[in-house]
Amino acid sequence: MDSSSLIKSPVTAELEAFEKLFDATLASDNVLLNSATDYIRRRNGKRMRPILVLLLGKLLGNVCDATLHAAVSLELLHTASLVHDDVVDESAERRGQLSVNAAFSNKVAVLVGDFLLANSLVHASQTFNHAIIGTVSVLGRELADGELLQLSNVSSDTFSEEVYFKVIRKKTAALFAACSKVAAISVGASEELTEQARLFGERIGICFQIRDDIFDYFNSPEIGKPTGNDMAEGKLTLPLLYVLNTHPEEWAVELALKVRNGNATEEEIKRLVEFTIQNGGIEYAEEVMLKYRSQALDWVNSFEGVPEVKQALTAFVNYVTERKK
Repeated sequence: MDSSSLIKSPVTAELEAFEKLFDATLASDNVLLNSATDYIRRRNGKRMRPILVLLLGKLLGNVCDATLHAAVSLELLHTASLVHDDVVDESAERRGQLSVNAAFSNKVAVLVGDFLLANSLVHASQTFNHAIIGTVSVLGRELADGELLQLSNVSSDTFSEEVYFKVIRKKTAALFAACSKVAAISVGASEELTEQARLFGERIGICFQIRDDIFDYFNSPEIGKPTGNDMAEGKLTLPLLYVLNTHPEEWAVELALKVRNGNATEEEIKRLVEFTIQNGGIEYAEEVMLKYRSQALDWVNSFEGVPEVKQALTAFVNYVTERKK
């Protein structure tokens, strides 16, 4: 059995129910809106976040209507954030395909993102659980705060790992943490277990973002984004931050500041990429990522019983850290 099948196997029926609910949510008699949401549906990813909700629901209890609505709510919020992020970043592509703003327009992308966000809140309300509604609402705030924090860091002349982790906790890890938290809440888990689940999700999210950042230093058609794309967007990620702090060569510092200001050329970015690889930036980032993976797996292994779900969650964590795109 391949990794994807292993991860999905304990929640096959629940995932089908999720897909039906998600598709029904996007249906509209507005021709333009329908065209845009159909485009989004055709680009469906691996459904990692709803699968995480469903697996944790099974680990900690029994998946119910509230679990499904919570999973749909968070997937809609996640999709909305991607659509809006592409507008903010002026990105023409997402994972090797045209972004919504490139396929339609910025105006359409912003409004479609708003439509998805509104529907996210509708599904949160259909859980009839104030704690889940609160979690989804706070997540929306965190995602926006993370984007603004990243933008405000452009003017900084320091290379802080602390700020980097603060940004990714808000931008990426917060979503995985929310998925894990609402799963636990939806099946009636205790406050202590709910917090443990939230931390588990946060650790997965940190691993996910670090792996994504590592991709930026290698050229592969599989990945779906060009080498140095993050730097081209003014972002300094963990591998380079580590090298700048351990090998603060004057030219590299100057180029890194040019990256933040959006003034670096393609050749200058290529030079920074090579500098990062040659000075152990990739190895350091992988070491940090594997530390968080170990913590996540320790929590899964602490449970007795439900071997199929534990196996799926272990495969899920390993996929996040070993994926090729």
